[in-house]
Amino acid sequence: MELTIVPIKNPQSLNMILGMSHFIKTVEDVHEAMVNTVPGAKFGLAFCEASDACLIRTSGTDPDLVQLAAENAQALSCGHSFILFMRDMYPINVVNTIQNVPEVVRLFCASANPVQAIVAQTDQGRGILGVVDGFASKGVETDEDKAKRSKLLRMIGYKF
Repeated sequence: MELTIVPIKNPQSLNMILGMSHFIKTVEDVHEAMVNTVPGAKFGLAFCEASDACLIRTSGTDPDLVQLAAENAQALSCGHSFILFMRDMYPINVVNTIQNVPEVVRLFCASANPVQAIVAQTDQGRGILGVVDGFASKGVETDEDKAKRSKLLRMIGYKF
C-alpha cells in the first residue's frame, strides 16, 4: 500500500464538499438535491465510478465548476468518491440534504479552506482515508475573538 497526499485544486477558494457514495445514481440524486434545496444553485459535481467502466461522472449548473470538479476527481481517482464545488452559497445550506441522499455514506469535509486528501493506493485501486482541512490551531479564542465571531455570523445573516 502506498499513501499519497492529493491537494484539492480550488484556486478561487470556493466552498466544496468531498464525500463517499455507493452507487452510480449519486450524480443525478446529488444534482436534484442541490437544485431542490437552493433554487438557482451554481455548482459542479464529479463522481468517481468504482465498477464497470470506472468513469468520472459529472453534472452541475455551472460549466466551469463542473470542469473543476472533474479535474479534482481525476486527481483523486478514488472509487465512489464525489466532489462538489459551489458558488455564491455555503455548505451549511446543503450539507444536511446531501447527507440525506440515499447513496451518500460519508462526508469527509465541507470547506473553502485549502484541503488535502490522504489517499491510499493498493493493487485494487485508490481510496480516501481522510482529509486535512485548513491549518493547525493557533490558540484558544479570547473575548475579543468571540465578539468578532458573533459579529461575523450576524453580518452574513446566520444569526440575528
